[in-house]
Amino acid sequence: MPVSVLLVDDQPLVRAGFRMILEATGHLSVVGEAADGREAVDAARRLLPDVVLMDVRMPGMDGVEATGRITRWAARLGHDIRVLALTTFDLDEYVTGVLRAGAVGFLLKDAPPAELVAAVEVVADGGAVITPAVLERLLRRWAPHLPADPAREPVPDDPLTAREREVLRLVARGWTNAEIAAHLVLGETTVKSHVGRVLTKLGLRDRVQAVVHAYETGLVRPGD
Repeated sequence: MPVSVLLVDDQPLVRAGFRMILEATGHLSVVGEAADGREAVDAARRLLPDVVLMDVRMPGMDGVEATGRITRWAARLGHDIRVLALTTFDLDEYVTGVLRAGAVGFLLKDAPPAELVAAVEVVADGGAVITPAVLERLLRRWAPHLPADPAREPVPDDPLTAREREVLRLVARGWTNAEIAAHLVLGETTVKSHVGRVLTKLGLRDRVQAVVHAYETGLVRPGD
């Protein structure tokens, strides 16, 4: 079945461009559009899309508030609506705000079409995406608060196996499942299983939280 996508942006030309890019793939279907956060909430409840492409800076109700309302409502309903946030402004407060609200991805609007399509596919498949430029800024912001020495050895209560820790390190570097599989000489399905066990054992929601955990615990550090 095609992945259903709801487009949210206050600029009609931007929505038209996104629609053209996504529907050209043949397996991503734009089922609705919204021009502000309030319209987005109403459309998400009516259409139940798989993915919402959400502009975070809009007049009226912004994308951060709309993301929170959509994800909380969907969680109560037991339905998984994945929000991928987009903005022209790579400002930290927007990134952290929309991720706290429940988004599972963050891209800049000037991302190449192929990157946009890939990001929608990843979040629709249950993954999470943060564009590398934004991730680098976040890591620089977190760096002063990280442990002084990298924790290269597992702590006593670490539930992960050696292989799972290695997969987590590579996830924290921003590697895809395919890149990790090639590096470790494993199948992508095996890597996906390792990632799933890491998230389950550590009680994490997605790859974004896994990255945060890896840096907060000193498993990896910026510049590794």
